Amino acid sequence: MTLTPRLTLMLVLPPLLWAGNAVVGRAIGGLMPPLLLNAMRWTLAFLLLVPLARALLQDLTPWRARWRYFALTGLLGMGCYNALQYQALHSSTALNVTLIAASLPVWMLAIGALCYRLWPTRRQLAGALLSLAGVALVISRGHPDRLTQVTFVQGDLLMLLAVLCWAFYSWLLARPPAYLQGAQRPDWDWAAMLMAQMLFGLVFCWGSAGVEQLTQPAPVQWGWPLVLALVYVAVGPSLIAYRCWGLGVAQAGPTVAAFFGNLTPVFAALMSAALLGEGPRWFHGAAFALIAAGIVVSAPGLKSRAEPTRH
Repeated sequence: MTLTPRLTLMLVLPPLLWAGNAVVGRAIGGLMPPLLLNAMRWTLAFLLLVPLARALLQDLTPWRARWRYFALTGLLGMGCYNALQYQALHSSTALNVTLIAASLPVWMLAIGALCYRLWPTRRQLAGALLSLAGVALVISRGHPDRLTQVTFVQGDLLMLLAVLCWAFYSWLLARPPAYLQGAQRPDWDWAAMLMAQMLFGLVFCWGSAGVEQLTQPAPVQWGWPLVLALVYVAVGPSLIAYRCWGLGVAQAGPTVAAFFGNLTPVFAALMSAALLGEGPRWFHGAAFALIAAGIVVSAPGLKSRAEPTRH
Protein backbone atom coordinates (compact mmCIF):
# COMPACT_ATOMS: atom_id res chain seq x y z
CA MET A 1 0.00 0.00 0.00
CA THR A 2 1.40 3.35 -1.11
CA LEU A 3 0.11 6.68 0.09
CA THR A 4 -0.44 8.32 -3.27
CA PRO A 5 -1.53 11.98 -3.47
CA ARG A 6 -5.06 10.86 -4.41
CA LEU A 7 -5.32 8.42 -1.50
CA THR A 8 -3.87 10.99 0.89
CA LEU A 9 -6.46 13.55 -0.22
CA MET A 10 -9.30 11.05 0.29
CA LEU A 11 -8.10 10.39 3.84
CA VAL A 12 -7.42 14.05 4.72
CA LEU A 13 -10.76 15.44 3.50
CA PRO A 14 -12.95 13.52 6.01
CA PRO A 15 -11.15 14.78 9.16
CA LEU A 16 -11.17 18.31 7.71
CA LEU A 17 -14.91 18.16 7.10
CA TRP A 18 -15.59 16.43 10.43
CA ALA A 19 -13.64 19.12 12.23
CA GLY A 20 -16.02 21.62 10.66
CA ASN A 21 -18.89 19.40 11.79
CA ALA A 22 -17.72 19.57 15.40
CA VAL A 23 -17.30 23.36 15.24
CA VAL A 24 -20.72 23.82 13.61
CA GLY A 25 -22.33 21.34 16.02
CA ARG A 26 -21.10 23.33 19.00
CA ALA A 27 -22.10 26.64 17.40
CA ILE A 28 -25.73 25.62 16.84
CA GLY A 29 -26.07 23.51 19.97
CA GLY A 30 -28.76 25.80 21.36
CA LEU A 31 -30.77 25.96 18.13
CA MET A 32 -31.74 22.28 17.74
CA PRO A 33 -31.59 19.19 20.02
CA PRO A 34 -28.63 16.92 19.15
CA LEU A 35 -30.52 13.78 18.11
CA LEU A 36 -32.96 15.79 16.01
CA LEU A 37 -30.00 17.52 14.38
CA ASN A 38 -28.56 14.12 13.48
CA ALA A 39 -31.89 12.95 12.01
CA MET A 40 -32.35 16.16 10.00
CA ARG A 41 -28.76 15.93 8.76
CA TRP A 42 -29.16 12.45 7.32
CA THR A 43 -32.65 13.12 5.96
CA LEU A 44 -31.32 16.03 3.91
CA ALA A 45 -28.33 13.94 2.80
CA PHE A 46 -30.77 11.17 1.77
CA LEU A 47 -32.82 13.57 -0.37
CA LEU A 48 -29.69 14.92 -2.04
CA LEU A 49 -28.52 11.37 -2.80
CA VAL A 50 -31.81 10.16 -4.36
CA PRO A 51 -30.99 11.31 -7.94
CA LEU A 52 -27.63 9.50 -7.76
CA ALA A 53 -28.86 6.21 -6.28
CA ARG A 54 -31.43 5.13 -8.86
CA ALA A 55 -29.82 1.71 -9.28
CA LEU A 56 -30.82 0.82 -5.72
CA LEU A 57 -34.21 2.53 -5.60
CA GLN A 58 -35.37 0.93 -8.86
CA ASP A 59 -34.76 -2.58 -7.52
CA LEU A 60 -34.58 -3.23 -3.78
CA THR A 61 -34.27 -7.01 -4.13
CA PRO A 62 -30.45 -7.14 -3.66
CA TRP A 63 -30.82 -4.79 -0.70
CA ARG A 64 -33.40 -7.05 0.98
CA ALA A 65 -31.17 -10.09 0.52
CA ARG A 66 -28.30 -8.30 2.28
CA TRP A 67 -30.24 -6.29 4.83
CA ARG A 68 -28.31 -7.49 7.89
CA TYR A 69 -25.04 -5.89 6.75
CA PHE A 70 -26.68 -2.59 5.82
CA ALA A 71 -28.72 -2.55 9.01
CA LEU A 72 -25.53 -2.93 11.06
CA THR A 73 -23.51 -0.33 9.13
CA GLY A 74 -26.46 2.07 9.14
CA LEU A 75 -26.83 1.65 12.89
CA LEU A 76 -23.13 2.08 13.68
CA GLY A 77 -22.10 4.74 11.17
CA MET A 78 -25.20 6.96 11.12
CA GLY A 79 -27.63 6.01 13.83
CA CYS A 80 -25.10 5.66 16.67
CA TYR A 81 -21.84 7.46 15.95
CA ASN A 82 -23.21 10.83 14.93
CA ALA A 83 -26.00 10.83 17.51
CA LEU A 84 -23.58 9.99 20.31
CA GLN A 85 -21.09 12.60 19.09
CA TYR A 86 -23.67 15.38 19.03
CA GLN A 87 -24.86 14.38 22.48
CA ALA A 88 -21.28 14.33 23.74
CA LEU A 89 -20.77 17.89 22.48
CA HIS A 90 -23.69 18.91 24.72
CA SER A 91 -22.82 16.97 27.84
CA SER A 92 -19.01 16.90 27.86
CA THR A 93 -16.16 19.31 27.33
CA ALA A 94 -14.45 19.74 23.97
CA LEU A 95 -11.16 18.71 25.59
CA ASN A 96 -12.56 15.41 26.86
CA VAL A 97 -14.29 14.64 23.56
CA THR A 98 -11.05 15.20 21.67
CA LEU A 99 -9.07 13.07 24.10
CA ILE A 100 -11.43 10.15 23.69
CA ALA A 101 -11.68 10.51 19.92
CA ALA A 102 -7.87 10.42 19.76
CA SER A 103 -7.99 6.82 21.01
CA LEU A 104 -9.50 5.65 17.68
CA PRO A 105 -6.25 4.13 16.29
CA VAL A 106 -5.90 2.06 19.45
CA TRP A 107 -9.42 0.67 19.10
CA MET A 108 -8.85 0.02 15.39
CA LEU A 109 -5.78 -2.07 16.21
CA ALA A 110 -7.61 -3.88 19.01
CA ILE A 111 -10.63 -4.78 16.87
CA GLY A 112 -8.37 -5.91 14.05
CA ALA A 113 -6.53 -8.23 16.42
CA LEU A 114 -9.54 -9.59 18.32
CA CYS A 115 -12.06 -9.91 15.49
CA TYR A 116 -9.92 -10.39 12.38
CA ARG A 117 -6.71 -11.91 13.82
CA LEU A 118 -4.68 -9.07 12.27
CA TRP A 119 -2.01 -8.42 14.88
CA PRO A 120 -0.47 -4.92 14.90
CA THR A 121 3.13 -4.54 13.89
CA ARG A 122 5.73 -2.57 15.82
CA ARG A 123 5.54 0.13 13.16
CA GLN A 124 1.78 0.45 13.68
CA LEU A 125 2.18 0.67 17.44
CA ALA A 126 4.91 3.30 17.03
CA GLY A 127 2.69 5.20 14.62
CA ALA A 128 -0.16 5.13 17.11
CA LEU A 129 2.08 6.59 19.84
CA LEU A 130 3.31 9.38 17.55
CA SER A 131 -0.25 10.19 16.48
CA LEU A 132 -1.54 10.27 20.06
CA ALA A 133 1.38 12.50 21.06
CA GLY A 134 0.40 14.97 18.35
CA VAL A 135 -3.21 15.04 19.53
CA ALA A 136 -2.10 15.49 23.15
CA LEU A 137 0.04 18.46 22.07
CA VAL A 138 -2.96 20.15 20.46
CA ILE A 139 -5.43 19.65 23.26
CA SER A 140 -2.89 20.71 25.91
CA ARG A 141 -1.97 23.77 23.79
CA GLY A 142 1.70 23.00 24.17
CA HIS A 143 1.58 22.40 27.94
CA PRO A 144 1.43 18.61 28.54
CA ASP A 145 0.97 19.12 32.28
CA ARG A 146 -2.58 20.31 31.56
CA LEU A 147 -3.54 16.75 30.66
CA THR A 148 -3.24 15.79 34.33
CA GLN A 149 -5.97 18.30 35.16
CA VAL A 150 -8.58 16.62 32.95
CA THR A 151 -11.62 15.21 34.76
CA PHE A 152 -14.11 12.89 33.10
CA VAL A 153 -17.89 13.22 33.29
CA GLN A 154 -20.86 11.11 32.29
CA GLY A 155 -20.93 12.46 28.74
CA ASP A 156 -17.47 11.04 28.09
CA LEU A 157 -18.98 7.55 28.02
CA LEU A 158 -21.10 8.64 25.07
CA MET A 159 -18.02 9.65 23.10
CA LEU A 160 -16.24 6.40 23.97
CA LEU A 161 -19.23 4.46 22.65
CA ALA A 162 -19.19 6.65 19.53
CA VAL A 163 -15.52 5.86 18.88
CA LEU A 164 -16.13 2.12 19.31
CA CYS A 165 -19.07 2.30 16.88
CA TRP A 166 -16.92 4.09 14.31
CA ALA A 167 -14.09 1.58 14.68
CA PHE A 168 -16.43 -1.35 14.01
CA TYR A 169 -18.08 0.57 11.15
CA SER A 170 -14.72 1.18 9.47
CA TRP A 171 -13.72 -2.48 9.73
CA LEU A 172 -17.06 -3.51 8.22
CA LEU A 173 -16.35 -1.23 5.27
CA ALA A 174 -12.89 -2.71 4.80
CA ARG A 175 -13.96 -6.33 5.31
CA PRO A 176 -17.52 -6.74 3.97
CA PRO A 177 -19.11 -10.22 3.97
CA ALA A 178 -18.65 -12.58 1.02
CA TYR A 179 -22.01 -11.67 -0.53
CA LEU A 180 -20.75 -8.13 -1.09
CA GLN A 181 -17.55 -9.17 -2.83
CA GLY A 182 -16.67 -10.23 -6.35
CA ALA A 183 -19.43 -11.54 -8.59
CA GLN A 184 -21.92 -11.58 -5.70
CA ARG A 185 -21.62 -7.82 -5.18
CA PRO A 186 -24.70 -5.90 -6.43
CA ASP A 187 -24.15 -3.73 -9.48
CA TRP A 188 -24.25 -0.56 -7.42
CA ASP A 189 -22.10 2.54 -7.45
CA TRP A 190 -20.95 4.40 -4.33
CA ALA A 191 -24.19 6.39 -4.08
CA ALA A 192 -26.31 3.24 -4.00
CA MET A 193 -24.02 1.64 -1.39
CA LEU A 194 -24.31 4.69 0.86
CA MET A 195 -28.07 4.88 0.26
CA ALA A 196 -28.40 1.22 1.25
CA GLN A 197 -26.97 2.14 4.66
CA MET A 198 -29.12 5.26 4.93
CA LEU A 199 -32.37 3.33 4.49
CA PHE A 200 -31.68 1.70 7.84
CA GLY A 201 -29.70 4.56 9.35
CA LEU A 202 -32.63 6.96 9.01
CA VAL A 203 -34.88 4.59 10.96
CA PHE A 204 -32.41 4.58 13.85
CA CYS A 205 -31.86 8.35 13.61
CA TRP A 206 -35.54 9.27 13.74
CA GLY A 207 -36.26 6.65 16.37
CA SER A 208 -33.68 8.16 18.72
CA ALA A 209 -34.84 11.69 17.87
CA GLY A 210 -38.41 10.70 18.74
CA VAL A 211 -37.32 9.32 22.12
CA GLU A 212 -35.37 12.53 22.72
CA GLN A 213 -38.43 14.68 22.07
CA LEU A 214 -40.58 12.54 24.34
CA THR A 215 -38.13 12.57 27.24
CA GLN A 216 -36.41 15.96 26.83
CA PRO A 217 -38.52 18.14 24.52
CA ALA A 218 -36.77 21.26 23.30
CA PRO A 219 -37.84 23.91 20.76
CA VAL A 220 -36.13 24.39 17.41
CA GLN A 221 -35.01 27.93 16.63
CA TRP A 222 -35.29 28.11 12.85
CA GLY A 223 -33.34 30.74 10.94
CA TRP A 224 -30.65 31.13 8.32
CA PRO A 225 -27.82 30.09 10.66
CA LEU A 226 -29.52 26.75 11.34
CA VAL A 227 -30.48 26.19 7.70
CA LEU A 228 -26.95 26.87 6.45
CA ALA A 229 -25.53 24.63 9.18
CA LEU A 230 -27.84 21.78 8.15
CA VAL A 231 -26.80 22.12 4.51
CA TYR A 232 -23.14 21.98 5.49
CA VAL A 233 -23.42 18.93 7.78
CA ALA A 234 -25.54 17.10 5.19
CA VAL A 235 -23.22 17.73 2.23
CA GLY A 236 -19.69 18.00 3.67
CA PRO A 237 -19.37 15.74 6.75
CA SER A 238 -22.02 13.33 5.43
CA LEU A 239 -21.95 12.75 1.66
CA ILE A 240 -18.45 13.93 0.74
CA ALA A 241 -16.69 12.72 3.89
CA TYR A 242 -18.38 9.30 3.95
CA ARG A 243 -17.63 8.77 0.25
CA CYS A 244 -13.96 9.65 0.70
CA TRP A 245 -13.70 7.63 3.93
CA GLY A 246 -15.17 4.55 2.29
CA LEU A 247 -12.70 4.76 -0.59
CA GLY A 248 -9.78 5.51 1.72
CA VAL A 249 -10.57 2.67 4.12
CA ALA A 250 -10.98 0.23 1.22
CA GLN A 251 -7.55 1.11 -0.16
CA ALA A 252 -5.47 1.88 2.94
CA GLY A 253 -7.29 -0.22 5.53
CA PRO A 254 -9.03 0.97 8.71
CA THR A 255 -5.89 1.17 10.83
CA VAL A 256 -3.99 3.65 8.65
CA ALA A 257 -7.22 5.57 8.04
CA ALA A 258 -7.62 5.96 11.80
CA PHE A 259 -4.29 7.78 12.00
CA PHE A 260 -5.58 10.30 9.47
CA GLY A 261 -8.67 10.67 11.66
CA ASN A 262 -6.45 12.16 14.34
CA LEU A 263 -6.00 15.20 12.11
CA THR A 264 -9.53 16.20 13.14
CA PRO A 265 -8.54 17.92 16.42
CA VAL A 266 -5.73 19.79 14.62
CA PHE A 267 -8.15 21.08 11.99
CA ALA A 268 -10.76 21.85 14.67
CA ALA A 269 -8.22 23.84 16.67
CA LEU A 270 -7.22 25.83 13.59
CA MET A 271 -10.86 26.52 12.71
CA SER A 272 -11.67 27.61 16.24
CA ALA A 273 -8.60 29.86 16.25
CA ALA A 274 -9.68 31.41 12.94
CA LEU A 275 -13.17 32.11 14.29
CA LEU A 276 -11.63 33.81 17.32
CA GLY A 277 -9.28 35.85 15.15
CA GLU A 278 -6.18 34.07 16.40
CA GLY A 279 -3.32 32.85 14.24
CA PRO A 280 -1.89 29.31 14.32
CA ARG A 281 0.45 28.54 17.22
CA TRP A 282 3.67 26.56 17.22
CA PHE A 283 2.05 23.49 18.73
CA HIS A 284 -0.39 23.23 15.81
CA GLY A 285 2.50 22.72 13.40
CA ALA A 286 4.32 20.39 15.78
CA ALA A 287 1.17 18.30 16.31
CA PHE A 288 0.57 18.05 12.58
CA ALA A 289 4.16 16.86 12.12
CA LEU A 290 3.77 14.18 14.81
CA ILE A 291 0.50 12.89 13.38
CA ALA A 292 1.94 12.88 9.86
CA ALA A 293 4.97 10.98 11.17
CA GLY A 294 2.63 8.43 12.75
CA ILE A 295 0.91 7.94 9.39
CA VAL A 296 4.18 7.51 7.51
CA VAL A 297 5.61 5.11 10.11
CA SER A 298 2.52 2.91 10.31
CA ALA A 299 1.58 2.71 6.62
CA PRO A 300 4.35 0.41 5.30
CA GLY A 301 3.60 -2.28 7.87
CA LEU A 302 -0.02 -2.69 6.84
CA LYS A 303 0.02 -4.36 3.45
CA SER A 304 0.96 -7.89 4.44
CA ARG A 305 -1.28 -8.04 7.48
CA ALA A 306 -4.39 -6.02 6.86
CA GLU A 307 -4.87 -5.71 3.13
CA PRO A 308 -8.59 -4.84 2.84
CA THR A 309 -11.10 -6.17 0.38
CA ARG A 310 -12.15 -3.42 -2.01
CA HIS A 311 -15.84 -2.80 -2.34
